[in-house]
Amino acid sequence: MGYLSQDDHTLVSDAVARAEMTTSGEIVTVLADRSDSYADVALVWAAGLSFTAMSLFAMLPQPFLDLWDGLIGGWSHEWTTGELASMTIGLGLIAFVLGWLAASWDPLRFALTPGPVKTARTHARAIKHFKVGAERRTHGRTGVLLYLSMREHRAEIVADEPIAAIVPAEVWGEAMADMLGEIRQGRVAEGLAVGVRDVGKVLSQHFPRADDDENELPDRLIEV
Repeated sequence: MGYLSQDDHTLVSDAVARAEMTTSGEIVTVLADRSDSYADVALVWAAGLSFTAMSLFAMLPQPFLDLWDGLIGGWSHEWTTGELASMTIGLGLIAFVLGWLAASWDPLRFALTPGPVKTARTHARAIKHFKVGAERRTHGRTGVLLYLSMREHRAEIVADEPIAAIVPAEVWGEAMADMLGEIRQGRVAEGLAVGVRDVGKVLSQHFPRADDDENELPDRLIEV
């Protein structure tokens, strides 16, 4: 199930069409549920929990041993080195499995993923979408991608090389701020439309539309 209705898709597509009326630039919009599965993050947390459990047992074994003795009837006995090693490994495996199962739950895994990791992977995914859907696919290499990743709460604006050479990255800051301002209020389609509008204004200053300009890329919003 997508985030936007058909009317929302039309709103964004119409915004792209309007923005491109004054520029030779081509604007592509992509709305993604997530930029990565972060399966490796779940494994890292599970491994960390496993090593923590084994380290605690190594430092303070008696509470664990007392608990185990209680579970088997309350009779204590002398633990051999092999039994202690087996207990350590078993405790680590149990902690790993429990940690991995817990971190496999989407809300917790995304909460446990560090912000810089989300930012880096959102950027990498935006670049990948740009290379597939916009880079060098226009006559003047004037493609711009607006990428929004919902689970990470991140957005990216990626421009083709001729645009990036003229327009500094910080210039897109206003478009990003206006877009995210709407999205934070729950108006995703409106936010994308505002971002498209601002990007169009920047493009029209540096890449005005020519009389023979043709629409080379689809105006529709791509939802993945």
